[in-house]
Amino acid sequence: MCGIFGIRGHPDAAALTQLGLYSLQHRGQESSGIFTVDGDGGLHLERAMGLVSEGIGGNRIELLPGALAIGHTRYSTAGSSTLDNAQPILARSRGSHLALAHNGNLVNAVELRAELEETGAIFASSMDSEVLLHRLARSHAPTPEGRLAEALAGVEGAYCLVVVIGDALVVARDPRGWRPLTIGRLGEAWVAASETCALDIVGATRVRDVEPGEIVRMDASGITSIAPFAPAALKRCVFEHIYFARPDSHVFGGSVDHTRRALGRRLAQEHPVPGADLVFAVPDSSNAAALGYAEEAGLPFEFALIRNHYIGRTFIQPTQAGRDAKVKVKYNAVHELIDGRKVVMVDDSIVRGTTTRGLVQMVRHAGAREVHMRVSSSPITGPCYYGIDTPQRGELIAANYPVAEIGRQLGVDSLGYLSLEGMLSATPGGPGGYCHACFSGDYPTPPPSNSRRARAGTGVAT
Repeated sequence: MCGIFGIRGHPDAAALTQLGLYSLQHRGQESSGIFTVDGDGGLHLERAMGLVSEGIGGNRIELLPGALAIGHTRYSTAGSSTLDNAQPILARSRGSHLALAHNGNLVNAVELRAELEETGAIFASSMDSEVLLHRLARSHAPTPEGRLAEALAGVEGAYCLVVVIGDALVVARDPRGWRPLTIGRLGEAWVAASETCALDIVGATRVRDVEPGEIVRMDASGITSIAPFAPAALKRCVFEHIYFARPDSHVFGGSVDHTRRALGRRLAQEHPVPGADLVFAVPDSSNAAALGYAEEAGLPFEFALIRNHYIGRTFIQPTQAGRDAKVKVKYNAVHELIDGRKVVMVDDSIVRGTTTRGLVQMVRHAGAREVHMRVSSSPITGPCYYGIDTPQRGELIAANYPVAEIGRQLGVDSLGYLSLEGMLSATPGGPGGYCHACFSGDYPTPPPSNSRRARAGTGVAT
């Protein structure tokens, strides 16, 4: 999962891209970068490990002139955590330039890479996105959108792309629509971003989403759209609404905050806790679901866990040691609210269970009389191959234990997950058109083999 941003036709393109990336920081904290093209055709690229503020903040924006820019915040799903794998990535080809930023995961990247290497291609990174840059460089199509269409032919998996080809900004979304991508307008400038919250911060007005399978070119003449791929069944990632997207964004045609509240209401209907004193969230991604639960159950919602906002998302830490360390300093319990109470603790998901176990212990130490865990998604029983790097089945607690045993291991008095039907019914447009493979095992494409996944290199999630 990554955040991407692009803008064409604004003199402060780099500064606006930086702002957009701040709004997309929740989608990736591993590295960040901005690429610009100035009025004389000069190319400028700044990339760094860490947060936007740590790597490409402050005066470094002055090194990025031009009215055309793309940016990226990275959370690794393919490729190791190194500066070589930071994006955007840049290449020069046949007297021109290509730059690309990618959100998603290509399930056949290993095969595509092997084909390119057989014909002499040399790779500078281990990430799947570089495959697209090589294929783009080999295209002889007469238009930027045609070149990108040729590069994407035969590519399987999830992708949203912002690409610079010459003086054009070209954006694309895979035919199944796994990841969100939206287009906005800022004066005479065109903007594209992973989420609408990035449009809001720069003052752009949302125009529309990029449609699944669509490629859009933005240049001096306006925008041009093509749909070069055969239609495919919609498989939008339901986890965007459950966890990843910001609650102030509109994703897949609906409000993320509205969806999360609906998830919480349905969860209260399916798993009430009679006699409970209060409801609280594991902040921040679970706040809206906990509010929905409290509203439906007629219970007070309290801020009984306080989050340190100077600590990043534990889900997207690349190592278990990093996740464990951050949990210890990320949360603290409000003893006065919890002591002697029967509490309902709402979280959006449980992956390995290590984070949840530590939080339950914290709540117990704060004096809770009973702790009842409620989860606003179904049990995660399989890995995701489409941009969220959940672990292999052996590391997923719900893939290996029944709910009662999970509750015992977590140390709660009861545990309730939202049903798959209830989860999907709360999403915009109803239950159809969503990918839920990590919950149901219903994969839209053949999953890559373990050996293939290992060769591609992965990041890790909590």
